Amino acid sequence: MNRRFVSFCALAAVALFALTAPVFAALAVGAKAPDFTLQATQGGNVFTFSLADALKKGPVVVYFYPAAFTTGCTIEAHEFADAIDQYHALGATVIGVSHDQLATLQKFSVSECRSKFAVAADTQQTVEKAYDAVLSQHPEYANRTSYVIAPDGTIIYSYTNLDPSLHVQNTLAALKTWSAAHPKK
Repeated sequence: MNRRFVSFCALAAVALFALTAPVFAALAVGAKAPDFTLQATQGGNVFTFSLADALKKGPVVVYFYPAAFTTGCTIEAHEFADAIDQYHALGATVIGVSHDQLATLQKFSVSECRSKFAVAADTQQTVEKAYDAVLSQHPEYANRTSYVIAPDGTIIYSYTNLDPSLHVQNTLAALKTWSAAHPKK
């Protein structure tokens, strides 16, 4: 009986680690980021977001999240909103992407993103698939994956973890490192 309990605990610990450990995004650093254009909203206002156009202004943080108004996604949106001035100081644009309908994202962009950055509707999951950001356990959702893309379209950082706590910190650190090596002229 005791041996079974120990085996069960060991198996449970392995399963817990597998579910909570970060995994790496499939698009590697140095790869070319797939270009995309999606309907997006910021502050409830709908517009067309083009990655190519955004990259003309500087680096872009593209972050994928499972679903608007869920606990982790709300926490992450608040953290990106709170840090938006730091992103802007580094010349970066932030865009969140999920499978949600645009009407849902209009509300989310105001309440949770605090009108500070755009969120885009990838209802067919075309962009999520191109960036290998589909949640394998529930393919109807995006995995929580963040990319930092340099103005030349090269991925300079990628991070996948369902825990939202390090995405902002990590993407800011990657941007700071990149900015130090690429000072503005």
